[in-house]
Order: sequence, then C-alpha cells, then structure tokens
Amino acid sequence: MNLSAIREQRAAKVADMRALLAAAEAGKRALTADEQTKFDALKAGVTDLEQQEGRAQFLADAERRMQGTPADGEHRDRAGLEGRVSLMRLLQAQVEGRALTGAEAEYHVEAERRTGRKAQGMFLPMAALETRVNTTTTGNDLVPTDHRADQFISPLRNALLARRLGVRVLSGLSGNVSIPKQATTTSVGWVAQNGAVSDTGITTDPVTMTPKHAGGVTEMSRQLIMQSSPDIEQLLRDDLAYMLAKAIDSALIIGGGSNEPTGVLATSGIQTANLATLSWANVLGMIEKAELENTMAANWLGGPKVKTKLASTLKASGIAGYLLEGGRMAELPFFNTTQVPEKAGSPNKLRLILGDWSQVLLGIWSEIDILVNPFDSTAYARGGVLVRAMSTVDIAVRHPTAFVHAEDIAL
Repeated sequence: MNLSAIREQRAAKVADMRALLAAAEAGKRALTADEQTKFDALKAGVTDLEQQEGRAQFLADAERRMQGTPADGEHRDRAGLEGRVSLMRLLQAQVEGRALTGAEAEYHVEAERRTGRKAQGMFLPMAALETRVNTTTTGNDLVPTDHRADQFISPLRNALLARRLGVRVLSGLSGNVSIPKQATTTSVGWVAQNGAVSDTGITTDPVTMTPKHAGGVTEMSRQLIMQSSPDIEQLLRDDLAYMLAKAIDSALIIGGGSNEPTGVLATSGIQTANLATLSWANVLGMIEKAELENTMAANWLGGPKVKTKLASTLKASGIAGYLLEGGRMAELPFFNTTQVPEKAGSPNKLRLILGDWSQVLLGIWSEIDILVNPFDSTAYARGGVLVRAMSTVDIAVRHPTAFVHAEDIAL
C-alpha cells in the first residue's frame, strides 16, 4: 500500500473516531459499550496504519537517497544538507570517475532542480564562500605525518568585506531578473478653489540583472585530493572558495570591466565628493550629501592607506581628536580592504566610499560548480589534476545616490 492510501485510511478512521465522540458529547453521555468497542477497534487500526506509514516512509526515503534525491523534509533543512557536503569526497568521486553518493549526490540533484540546469561538473554549496580559515597552494607540506596541520600558516589575503557590509543576496535564480523601481513620484501642491490639480504620473525604471560568470583553475596533486584528513578538506575548500569570493568581492566594489558585473564605483549616478582638502567639514559634507537624498549612510569603506591618513589627521583647530578614531568616523564604522583601489595618477589618489550597502543586490544563478580534469597533459605527466571552480552571479545597485565617493585624497 502506498503512502497516500495509508494516510487516507488513517484520516478516515480518525474522522470516524471523532464522530463517535461528538455524538456522545452532544447527548451529554459516555460512550455506549458498542461505541467503545468500535472506538477501540478504530484506535487499533490507526496505530497499525501509523506503523505501516513509518515503514513505507523509510523505504521511500531510502530509495530517494539511492538515486541522489533528497528525502521528504530534508529539502527544508537545506542548511544542514549544505553542511554535510564534503569537497574532498566530491573531488575524489570525479578523480575516480564514479557517481556521487550521500549528501554530495543529494545536494547536486537539489541544486540542479532549483537552478533548472545541468552542471558541467558538480555543484558545491555557495555557503562555502563564507568559510575561510586556511589556504595553501602546495600539496607536499600537507601530508599529516609529524607537522601540525591545524597550525598551517596560510598566505596573507585581501580582506573580503563586501558581503559583510550588508549586501542583499538573491539566490536560486534561473532567468534574467527585472525588479520594478519607481523613478519619479506624484507631485502635490496647493490649488485655489475650483483650480485644477497638476497631473503628474509615476514613472518606473527597472533594475535588471543577467548572469555573469567567474571562475578559475588550479592544479592539485592526486595525493592531496585522495587524502582523508579533515584538515586537507578545509584547505581545499578555503582555497577554491577564496578564489571566487575575491572576484565577487572586487566586482561588488568596482566592477564594470570586461565580462564583469557593474559594481558600486562603476554604477552611473553615485554621488561624488571632494576630499582634496581633508577636513572635518568635508567629511560631514559627505554624510550630508547622502542624507539629502533620503538615504541613511551605514559605513565607510576604504583601503589601508586611507585608514592611516584619516587616523592621523586632526579634525580641525579647536576640535579635539582625529577624523578616524576607534574604528569609527562621524559615528559610522570604518572598514578597510585592499580591494578598494587607488586612483591612478601622478601621484596616485586614495578613494573613500560612504554608503548603504543594503542597496546593492548580489544575484546568484549558480552554486559553486566544481569540475575535475585528470587528463590535462601537463598535470597528468606529474600525477596531478586540474580543478575548475565557477560561479554565475550579477550585481545591481537599487539606488545609486545611496553612495558618496571621494577619489582625490592625497597620499
């Protein structure tokens, strides 16, 4: 008997039991002997059907897992499923030319169902971008013999901040995205008695996003991929994740290059400010520009040199303190990363961005797509394999005037 039939029978028996109790309550009496016997028989039937349902559900879930399909209810625990996916097992399956099993198969099938497309390789959760602990590009030092893998010294990396600043993430996209945006508002004014009210309409200017692709290739030794150490799993995950996260972070801040999404600094309509004269009044003027556009500035973003410059510049004669103190300027937090470039010139100038990053949309069409190539001639000759990681995203700014950008701060 299938699950639906079992559940229908159980529902019918429960309804009969409820009718017996309702009849007794309406007559303000207890169940008769015949009614009690019938009630007990129905109760036993419900108990038996519940046991049948449990067995049928278990078999159905087991069959789904064998096919790489999520069991009932597991798709609602997507975060838990993502946490069980192992990059190491995914790479090992591709190197050995076998099908995925377990959590990796379930996630891959679910990602294909949600995105509506077949992956060239195998899907990895986008959440891996948020896991960054250690990274390395050499495999020989990773065999866990006598060294401390948990104390591995990773390369110094750019600080990846854009998503921490409050960017809105739209995941699971399939087609192009068009978000309606109101460009103008209705005008309201005072009129004389019997006078005509001005006729103004609302116009729209949609915000659109189309898929852009980022990716990279790295070579890994076969021994490294076949290792079962959890430390190596983390190292592999971090290195691939950082590669994509850095590209997306850079596009969020700058963008606009060949095949890149259009980031904040490349978006038409963002406000500009003059900080050639670095003063407290001009800093407050940047905040004023944002507020005049009815936006609430959330934080500052600049590079390490800008941070040093601001933290060593006094506010003004007669005003105690420096422009930047305690990681805040004008009561707003300051973030710094080398992802914010200097403006090329003679000499170069430093950039500073004030804005509300919740006005930035990051659309995600594809999870991290991993494809292993063990047949590349160069890598094959030394027993290595090439691993390609790709992601498909786009970026859009909802209200460009929510950002104020200065690019004339002297070094």
